[in-house]
Amino acid sequence: MGDSIDVEEMYRRYGPMVLRRCRRLLGDEEQALDAMQDTFVRLIRYQQRLTAQAPSSLLYRMATHVCLNRIRSRKRAPATANTELLERIATDEGVEERSLSRTILDRLFGREPVSTRMIAVLHWHDGLTLAETAAEVGLSVSGVRKRLRKLQAASLGEAQ
Repeated sequence: MGDSIDVEEMYRRYGPMVLRRCRRLLGDEEQALDAMQDTFVRLIRYQQRLTAQAPSSLLYRMATHVCLNRIRSRKRAPATANTELLERIATDEGVEERSLSRTILDRLFGREPVSTRMIAVLHWHDGLTLAETAAEVGLSVSGVRKRLRKLQAASLGEAQ
């Protein structure tokens, strides 16, 4: 299967990149640390099936999937109330705008497959081109474009 994966070396070399990715998507340090660990646990679990080719891309995609799954799970089973967190949210400026944005995104992404969510995050959030996004998710550029158009059409229908 090609080059074997040295998980320990990949953790040392790419751990900071994975953590930055998780922080950016989750917006919470503790959750980001947990997601980073989950990413490397998955790497260990599947290391026999994977190759050491393009390890940063592999870990980036894995971390994105882990974070998107956590976001979806968070929506289904919200954590118990934390008084300090509630107080911080209540006194934070711009809460209404972020809350509205989060609600719209939850509605929009709630009906979409994980692969479409990944495409949207990579293209619109991370700024990858259509070609770069297509390469990351293993689709053609036209396939990525079609998914993004469908998502935009759904969002326009949601706004009306």
